[in-house]
Amino acid sequence: MVEPGPRNLISDVDGILVGNASDETVRTGVTVIMNDGRMNAAVDVRGGGPGTRETDALNPACAVDGIDALVFAGGSAFGLDAASGVMSWMAGQERGFPVGPFRIPIVPSAIIFDLANGGDKSWGGSAPYRGLGKLAAASVDAEFDLGNAGAGLGAMAGRIKGGLGSTSLVSEDGIVVGALVVANPVGSVVMPGTSTFWAWALEQNAELGGQKAPAGDVEIDLELPLESRIGGDVQAGANTTVAAVATNLELDRAQLQRVAIMAQDGFARAIRPVHTPFDGDTVFALSTRARPVEGLAALAVARAGMMAADCVARAVARAVYCADSVWGIPSYRSVHAGIMSGEHREV
Repeated sequence: MVEPGPRNLISDVDGILVGNASDETVRTGVTVIMNDGRMNAAVDVRGGGPGTRETDALNPACAVDGIDALVFAGGSAFGLDAASGVMSWMAGQERGFPVGPFRIPIVPSAIIFDLANGGDKSWGGSAPYRGLGKLAAASVDAEFDLGNAGAGLGAMAGRIKGGLGSTSLVSEDGIVVGALVVANPVGSVVMPGTSTFWAWALEQNAELGGQKAPAGDVEIDLELPLESRIGGDVQAGANTTVAAVATNLELDRAQLQRVAIMAQDGFARAIRPVHTPFDGDTVFALSTRARPVEGLAALAVARAGMMAADCVARAVARAVYCADSVWGIPSYRSVHAGIMSGEHREV
């Protein structure tokens, strides 16, 4: 039996902290994940238009033995500079990979595209992401906002507001897995003609407002989901959903890469279509190394990957469910107000 942790956030995993920083004028933001030590990490990229930094260092054949933080940002390629701000903040804390007398913070990152949401992007040579990275790093906590927060501020999900989502699962024998997602897909998270999330069957404790099975026969457009933006004004790389899954299991990078691969199935359970040329879908897997693996290691990896995929699917839907209408972009709850009564974090 598995159930959500006490917070139902990625921070239910031992020591994981999350910080958000947003700029309402620019309509963008940054989200940082770290813990009180270094984390093992791996990554799996499936989208056709990814934007990432330091992902090659996560290859199991490379020498880096862990990361110090993980950054998600808006701004497309401009947002990759947020990791520089986090590095600067961490250097001030004397944290990082030891190289002789120096410590170099290892901070991988991935970005979403939110440049076309109408915010003031006339920053010239001073994009805001480095500063937002510092602010997000300085604000990390076990509790954090969802929806229009951090890197989720400028996100869209098809034709409705996207956002930041997080969930967790805890097994009876103490395995903890959590996910954090910035949901910004070109595809739809809702079944066409209904108010039902594709991930509805995985909901825990009414975290999505109390989802119910779609009534009657649902006609699925095998060409293009109506709620997606495909067929409209879209370009390759102009969306992207990014996620991090974390576990307390002591897994190495090769094992974590398998968890990340399995966790990508969570995107497929929650978004249609997924991994398109318009998206840069990327999943990172993290280990806080807090719990030794007992028994067959491959079985532990399989369990963690299964839990991670479910957490990711729920976090995608929760990101959209918790997002508020803003800038003329309708939220899921405003579109489907007649059926929604669950609580969400105000942001």
